[in-house]
Amino acid sequence: MQTIRFQNTNRSFYITARQRVDEYFKTNNISKFGNTNMVLKTIFMLSLYLIPYFLIVFNVFDSYWFIIVAGLIMGFGMSGVGLSIMHDANHGVYSRNQFWNKLMSYSMYLIGGSPINWQLQHNTLHHTYTNVAGHDEDIMAPVPWLRFSPHDKLRKIHKWQYLYAWFFYGMMTFAWMLTKDFKQLSRYNKMGLLVTKKTTFKKELFKLIIAKVFYVTFMLVIPITFSHYPWWLILVGFCIMHFLCGLILALIFQPAHVVNETVFPEPNSSGIVEEDWAIHQLKTTSNFAQKSIFFSWFVGGLNFQVEHHLFPNICHIHYKKIAPIIMQTAREFNLPYYTQKTFWQALVSHGSLLKQLGRPSMA
Repeated sequence: MQTIRFQNTNRSFYITARQRVDEYFKTNNISKFGNTNMVLKTIFMLSLYLIPYFLIVFNVFDSYWFIIVAGLIMGFGMSGVGLSIMHDANHGVYSRNQFWNKLMSYSMYLIGGSPINWQLQHNTLHHTYTNVAGHDEDIMAPVPWLRFSPHDKLRKIHKWQYLYAWFFYGMMTFAWMLTKDFKQLSRYNKMGLLVTKKTTFKKELFKLIIAKVFYVTFMLVIPITFSHYPWWLILVGFCIMHFLCGLILALIFQPAHVVNETVFPEPNSSGIVEEDWAIHQLKTTSNFAQKSIFFSWFVGGLNFQVEHHLFPNICHIHYKKIAPIIMQTAREFNLPYYTQKTFWQALVSHGSLLKQLGRPSMA
């Protein structure tokens, strides 16, 4: 990978925004970390994910339809664990106590993924190089028939991606569970990123294999062995859970960066992005549905992506309060602050860009 740097010669916007946000927490005597609300949300999301599982294992219901219902409920719970618990914990902001951050980051294993891979892909690469092709893995298409950046190769099939992309979004967590984590771990080792985490490839590979064996045993082997439902029905419920979770995660993360309003900067020949890092975040990120209280609660505040990208060291429960500060500061510096009024508008904008990215005009 080419070494990328930002032109951080003028950091006035970020310095001002940071001072104002810090003053907000100081004036109100509020911690930037999670609080009782995070604990209650953790209990709710884990219950949503695990209670239907145990109802299946202990044969509480006889109806085959319960497996379908349980799969749907667990899909919402699984996405809730990822969006609210795992995400903040891996950013180190779930709690002031790093023990709890570490423990809650392991919830990634519970939903079939890898904490260290997530940290490197999301925290290190995505948050640093947002929408920079070849560096931000969140816009690297998992299959060649998807295209999320105008700097990627255009194929004829991309003409129809705005119609079929949604199906592949639902396959996202299947990829985590089966192959993606192993491929990522190998790639990050070659890139020298595991060294930054003070670990080795052999150590992480061993942990990953153990984690996958645990996940498959817990989510499939135990229900198939101890419940009275046929194996194929358990597998159907499992697939429903994963597909719904993958779809939800993609529909939250994609409209935050891959929309009509955002840009996809390219570094110059010297590897310099001619923009301050914070301004780069404003231009490559968009909020949505900021006034929807329940929606914001369920998605872990990730509809406030601008705030999250500028201040990933702040727990998501505070984003709604600091959003007006960021918006006002951006306006004072004549900088964009992208936001869609509703989640639907954000999805429409994402679908529109997917359609444009399938056309030669975006090649």
